[in-house]
Amino acid sequence: MSGTHIKKVALDDVAVNRRRGGEIRVLLSPKTVQSTSGFFGVLTLAPGEFVSEHYHPYSEEFIYVSAGSLLVRIDGDQELTLRAGEGLMVPKNVRHRVTNVGTVPAVVPFHLSPLAPRPELGHVDTEELPAASEPQVEVGGSA
Repeated sequence: MSGTHIKKVALDDVAVNRRRGGEIRVLLSPKTVQSTSGFFGVLTLAPGEFVSEHYHPYSEEFIYVSAGSLLVRIDGDQELTLRAGEGLMVPKNVRHRVTNVGTVPAVVPFHLSPLAPRPELGHVDTEELPAASEPQVEVGGSA
């Protein structure tokens, strides 16, 4: 593809989203690289931190733990522990919540696909947000 411009994005180049818990950074998205099929980011959780329960009506979420460990609660009652080197896929419309149950920071790359028709439709919160007063960081839209 001659003339195609491929853009790299560094973790420090993107805004931090703390509204739902932890530190979420979306690196590769419609906003940052004009993706059309999904987005990729990294979640960092300190020991004891969590991302509040939510679901994605349009997307599957792929979660991989590169450092630390997570307790993943699925649909309110199933619990799975993920350690470094392990991952899982959360299907569309499945409620999930992640908590760092370890003693070191958890580093969790994630990918969601396909995209929702509009960014505000892609994420449905099902419990109170730990940092609801933090500004919302958009995933979609133009750069």
